[in-house]
Amino acid sequence: MIWQALATAGLLLNAGTGMADTTYRMLSFDTLDGWAEDDHQAALDVFLNTCGDLEDPDWHALCQMAKAGTDPRAFFEYAFQPVLIQDGQDPLFTGYYEPELRGALEQGGRYQYPLYALPPDIEEGAPWLTRQEIEESEALAGQGLEIAWIDDPVDVFFLQVQGSGRVRLPDGRMIRVGYGGKNGHEYSSIGEELVRQGIYQPHEVSAQVIRNWVRDNPEEGRALLWTNQSYVFFREVSEVPADLGPLGAMNRSITAMRSIAVDPAYVPLGAPVWIEKEGAVPLHRLMIAQDTGSAIKGAQRADVFFGTGAQAGRAAGRIRDGGRLIVLMPIQRAYALLSEVIE
Repeated sequence: MIWQALATAGLLLNAGTGMADTTYRMLSFDTLDGWAEDDHQAALDVFLNTCGDLEDPDWHALCQMAKAGTDPRAFFEYAFQPVLIQDGQDPLFTGYYEPELRGALEQGGRYQYPLYALPPDIEEGAPWLTRQEIEESEALAGQGLEIAWIDDPVDVFFLQVQGSGRVRLPDGRMIRVGYGGKNGHEYSSIGEELVRQGIYQPHEVSAQVIRNWVRDNPEEGRALLWTNQSYVFFREVSEVPADLGPLGAMNRSITAMRSIAVDPAYVPLGAPVWIEKEGAVPLHRLMIAQDTGSAIKGAQRADVFFGTGAQAGRAAGRIRDGGRLIVLMPIQRAYALLSEVIE
């Protein structure tokens, strides 16, 4: 078929979608480093978690095929076309996790830092108060929006970066929170701010380094956190079973080391994505795009979900690597894209 021949040739196509400098390169499966050795059944199981929520006819047909039972590797190779999408930005892989915080349902003692639900007067996408204005003015106090009170403001900040987490209460019970909305301001990296100020070199920055610096420098640390004007609100999602991962952007549980967060402007949510993450611990694996993030912008930008708890957090915090990301698109959709670009 014509698109298979083009894939073998590695044809590079300029996009006509309005996204500047975006190109699409059709690849073949034998050019994916490590493809044959991956656990395709594990990827298929995760794909099945969300494919039923995809309403497009192309995806619906593929989901029905996957549910019918088939050799997993053959399914992906038969039904999908690998497409390398590039937008001129350097590839970047990072990691994220579901943190576990210490908290209480009532304010008191060590528990002084609230997790807020979304205020009713916030309009989606419209800028509201900044992080500093929210914290200095106590604008949300007295509205009954507090879901829980946490013992560490740095943990609250990093929970907002991760987007979901668990709160362990004094009696041992656990509540779970997920992303509920934001204040309409763009996310900015406090790690990059530390580099800009000359405090650290880029290779020295990690989540743990940032935590330690903020805790060791309380006043300067608070000002550093305020440079990220974005503020995330939560909702309680304790109905999600403890043995499952947190809810992603598709409102389904995500899976450690098989789910990634992507930029949906380039990668369809629910799509299989082959990643070739380099660095000290390379990761070449078929993932499923089931989440998004305010810091995840660009065609070659992805956040790998590492799981729940401190160990997952340490592993995720060490990841800041290059590589490449290849989207597996339904063959008919890839062919249609090819036709649009050529026209």
